[in-house]
Amino acid sequence: MGCRSLLIPAGGIMVNTSLQKNSSVRLSIESLSSDGAGVAHVGGMAVFVPFTAPGDVVNAKIVKVCKTHAFAIVQNVETPGPGRAEPSCPVFGKCGGCALAHLSYEEELVQKQRFVADAMRRIGGLSCEILPILPSPCVQGYRNKAQYPLCRDSDGHIRAGFYAPRSHRVVPCESCALQPPLFAAILRTVCRLLEQAGASVYDEASRRGLVRHIYLRHAVRTDRVMVCLVCTKARLGFEQAFCAALTAAHPQVCSVILNVNPAATNVILGRQCRTLWGEDTLADTLCSVPVRLSPLSFYQVNTLGAEQLYGEAARMAQLDSGDTLLDLYCGAGTIGLSMAAACRQLVGAEIVPEAVENAKANAARMGACNARFLCADAAEAAQQLLAEGLRPDVVVLDPPRKGCDEATLSAVASMGPRRVVMVSCNAATAARDAAWLAAHGYAPEAVRPVDMFPRTKHVETVVLLSKGEIDSKKVRVEFSLEDMDMSEFQDGATYPQIKEYVLEHTGLKVSNLYISQIKRKCGLEVGKNYNLPKSEDSRQPQCPPEKEKAIREAFKYFGMI
Repeated sequence: MGCRSLLIPAGGIMVNTSLQKNSSVRLSIESLSSDGAGVAHVGGMAVFVPFTAPGDVVNAKIVKVCKTHAFAIVQNVETPGPGRAEPSCPVFGKCGGCALAHLSYEEELVQKQRFVADAMRRIGGLSCEILPILPSPCVQGYRNKAQYPLCRDSDGHIRAGFYAPRSHRVVPCESCALQPPLFAAILRTVCRLLEQAGASVYDEASRRGLVRHIYLRHAVRTDRVMVCLVCTKARLGFEQAFCAALTAAHPQVCSVILNVNPAATNVILGRQCRTLWGEDTLADTLCSVPVRLSPLSFYQVNTLGAEQLYGEAARMAQLDSGDTLLDLYCGAGTIGLSMAAACRQLVGAEIVPEAVENAKANAARMGACNARFLCADAAEAAQQLLAEGLRPDVVVLDPPRKGCDEATLSAVASMGPRRVVMVSCNAATAARDAAWLAAHGYAPEAVRPVDMFPRTKHVETVVLLSKGEIDSKKVRVEFSLEDMDMSEFQDGATYPQIKEYVLEHTGLKVSNLYISQIKRKCGLEVGKNYNLPKSEDSRQPQCPPEKEKAIREAFKYFGMI
């Protein structure tokens, strides 16, 4: 019934009480979890409280009680902690964006440093130097990209904003401090022009309506903007008038694109794009690498922060002029190309064909004749290059949130580079992969947290590993992949969260077994023995198609696939 019997100290005497859903409790926040929630303890049970700061004393309401932990929401802050700050955003806590805007930026950096250090120690079993976190060059206005879902307000006007946490309810917000100021002005104009044109707003429940999202990209070096309308139809009756009015009002707009997405899906962009006005792509420069961006191109959202991140990766790589550099998961090639002048040969590998073509074009524009790019899965590319006899001196790994698979790590270790530099957006999987490499001859020498996403819970991590004998005085490894399910360490992707999402959006209940089955189908990390039959003769129920579809949609929502 959501009730746990506990012992709580009162005046130094242990008394028996109950932690029950909807009950009020006074909590002292001790630390933050990696998803940004405050952590308190009641009678030995952890209680997670979003939007709290270490040192806060709060009165909170228990909203969920599990076997080993509980969740609560703040009713009021009785005593603020030393790192607490007043959020300036009018929709803080309502939209699903800034989890840490209630902290001073100095406190946010302290906590992100601890997130990375804890992951390396607790998940990777590693004891190596954690360098001081690099702050973002800009704390506000740093994002070069934003995707806004639409809704209508109580007066029937078209509004743009962001989704509320773990839902698809739109919280109107045209002015976000993380976006460039010019985005707000352009956004208001786009909404007004759509309304004047009589455009309908897409409704997910009925699957009717025309305009799904407004998508803006900003080139920091040129101060140009791409405006993309994500619509359910390939033709708009108001295209010419819309483009003329928009570009007259905002000269920074150099491109207006229509992206067509008629599918009943949570995925924002469709595969088809058509230029309504101006250029097909947006030109920018990152670490002296000239890039051209379409709406579908991957690009780091913090341009100046990315230059700092790539600079740290280059510093750790310590390339010599005769070196061969292998850039796995290279995307559009920006990390490798930023180091191309420092080495003899650059080889990049990426599974997305469009990204590979972008990488080749970027290399041609900057005259990097020593670069070549392969379209292949990272593991396949590494194995192919190993078969060709390629022996890179340095390998850069920049995997997605799920990290590297074991085949990729094994191929890298077999190549025997003297250094491996891992750039990761997920400290948990970075710690796991570093531990695997440490167990196969690569000593973790240094870890550098880099803040690319101020006010959010996310932090980048750069890890340097070097080949050679591991000095046991510097590095301690206690690690096993057996039975380890890393999804529990991934932000926003725990089994309970997936179940909750599926139930909320489809009304279906799914089991851990079904989730693990679909994770395996999608190539996501699951412990080797996690939810496997106890014997070959054992029969397991298989996930029905409608539940598989719902689970896959949850994976997409949480950024797992």
